[in-house]
Amino acid sequence: MGTRRRWVLHVDLDQFVAAVEVLRRPELRGLPVIVGGRGDPTERGVVSTASYEAREFGIGSGMPLRVAARRLASRGVTDAVFLPVDGEAYTAASQRVMDTLRGLDAVVEVLGWDEAFLGIDTDDPVGFARAAQSAVLAATDLHCSVGIGDNKLRAKIATGFGKPRGVYLLTADNWFEVMGDRGTDALWGIGNKTAKKLAALGIHTVRGLADATDGELAAALGPTTGPWLHRLGLGLGGETVTAEPYVARGHGRETTFQHNLSDPERVAAEVRLLAERVTEDLRAEGRAAVRITLKVRYAPFDTHTTGAPLAEPTLDPAVIADAAAALTERLDPGREVRLLGVRLEMTPPSTEG
Repeated sequence: MGTRRRWVLHVDLDQFVAAVEVLRRPELRGLPVIVGGRGDPTERGVVSTASYEAREFGIGSGMPLRVAARRLASRGVTDAVFLPVDGEAYTAASQRVMDTLRGLDAVVEVLGWDEAFLGIDTDDPVGFARAAQSAVLAATDLHCSVGIGDNKLRAKIATGFGKPRGVYLLTADNWFEVMGDRGTDALWGIGNKTAKKLAALGIHTVRGLADATDGELAAALGPTTGPWLHRLGLGLGGETVTAEPYVARGHGRETTFQHNLSDPERVAAEVRLLAERVTEDLRAEGRAAVRITLKVRYAPFDTHTTGAPLAEPTLDPAVIADAAAALTERLDPGREVRLLGVRLEMTPPSTEG
């Protein structure tokens, strides 16, 4: 065995939501399972998750349910099953997984329903990862993949190479061998928009990003963003795993309408209702709203956001609803609306004992 040292593991449950549904309905095993909205592909809604069998036909998260149904039909798939989202069931399954991980000799940082970072001290990280997989499977009948790294970034990226049901190790030693020639959008934290900005600078690969200087990146992309992207290219990103509970910065609600909204007054009224619902979420935490963001998806599928700070922190539903409704004046009154969302950012939690 090697020298005992600190490692970061990223545990990611394979096709989590679909897997939970298959456990509840064993007859679905091996079928293309798509979970999203109310489970009706004739209605508006998006895919929350798809089983591996469904992904083979190009079905993926965020795809409109109607598009998924049409794609499956065009491929002659007749046995696909669409199911509604059941958040309570997924939360309960996730809790069992996280409790299992906490039973190991590790610090567990929960990232969401289906993933967590583990901080461990060991001379055999692969053996620990295999043991974690076995423990989760024994306790929940759910499979997971594990990425091993010398920091969070590398562990998170490594998981993708291990899927499904595998283990993969990505460290400073093999970073450029594995990642150097890949596009910059292969990095956790870089999406299509940022990748296009980098490409405009002549930076197309992870190695190219690593070879760039902080100065040139800062000049082109900003004094904070530029150096941060450079660190991603080098594979650097967070080494501390904490068991402190995640503290939300805000809460949001959104609604997809089965029929487009074209009346600005109706849009404003729906935004008010959403704002009132989110305010109740904030009241449950006892933290006031400080900023409001409005999300709109115009037909057919064009999404925009706009936001503004509140004059002062508040939990007054009328004040928040008025501020949300005011943001609708920035929308294009000539375009039909298929989705609206309201998000409120909150004051930090109290640190008083």
